[in-house]
Amino acid sequence: MTLLAAGCRPATNVPTLPQAAAIDSLARVLMQREQVQGLALAVIDAGTITHVAAYGRRSADGAPLTTSTVMYGASLTKTAVAYVVMQLVDEGRLSLDAPVRALLPKPLPEYPDYAELATDPRWGDLTPRMVLNHTTGFANFRWLEPDKRLRFHHDPGTRYGYSGEGFYILQLILEEGLSLDLAAEMQRRVFERFGMTHTSMQWRPDFRENLADGFRADGSVEPHDERSRASAAGSMDTSIEDQAKLWNGIVRGDGLSAASRVELVRPQFPIASRQQFPTLDTSTGSANAAVALSAGVGLVTFEGTHGAAWFKGGHNDSTGNMVICVERQRRCVVFLANDVRAERIYPALARGILGEISMPWWWEYGGLAR
Repeated sequence: MTLLAAGCRPATNVPTLPQAAAIDSLARVLMQREQVQGLALAVIDAGTITHVAAYGRRSADGAPLTTSTVMYGASLTKTAVAYVVMQLVDEGRLSLDAPVRALLPKPLPEYPDYAELATDPRWGDLTPRMVLNHTTGFANFRWLEPDKRLRFHHDPGTRYGYSGEGFYILQLILEEGLSLDLAAEMQRRVFERFGMTHTSMQWRPDFRENLADGFRADGSVEPHDERSRASAAGSMDTSIEDQAKLWNGIVRGDGLSAASRVELVRPQFPIASRQQFPTLDTSTGSANAAVALSAGVGLVTFEGTHGAAWFKGGHNDSTGNMVICVERQRRCVVFLANDVRAERIYPALARGILGEISMPWWWEYGGLAR
């Protein structure tokens, strides 16, 4: 049987990954170009970690960034939480399509943080899938609203709009509806499963000895804070060594049924927005359809040069993280940076490692993409 007859692409169509030394050289050149102070990366190929490296400094005093340095996971947390959710689905403890009115012991507006929704019955239609697909109808965070109040901007399930607020509701479902401790479940089901010894949903004092501060776009320093409470939207502290293990486990589907692994990364909701941010912008993008840009479960899917692919970013004013994976080859790049300026070099760095895969940088980073 030929490769084509077996439904596989010829071997010549699969690009060869560059050697580690070439990856390191490219990373350093690009970092110098954009004055990126610290960057860590990992490469996964055929479900195996093939390279892990760190460059630059972790703090203003020049201390080196290492592969075990603790950095912000930021919104990469959301995919790790989605992985726990899919385990609960496998166990029959949670349905992705159950309405929130059936998942909590009391109506959502009876919880103090959601009293503002009392006059809008649409809260009851929210589902875990809508949260994970970012179709809740909420702004990213309520504090971005002019009056700092939570509200629906469109009917749930009708439009993609990235929202951390939705993940707060998902966490409420897990903790109040299922009586779970999110931090403990993440520790047991994800961090311990994959041997992630420098990762936690809450601050640990032992992190302090090798901790990354952040660098903003203007080069100023943002000290790493000590998060006392787990947040499904983005509280994970981690290292590149641990993130390599996490995404290698995810790309292989460790700990999930075959059906749930498929559900995690299948295109579920078409994304029409021209750019990911601002989240409430209703302008549409003509390029999205060409790559079938869609929401998966806690990540974004697209049809790339080498078939189905997906990605997840994580960002704040001093953090730039990105994971991109190609399904057929089980091949990923993982980028963690304690300098937000690293996002300027990710398109070139990803192409230098994975080749051209039609990653929709225009949507993820807008005018920043190069």
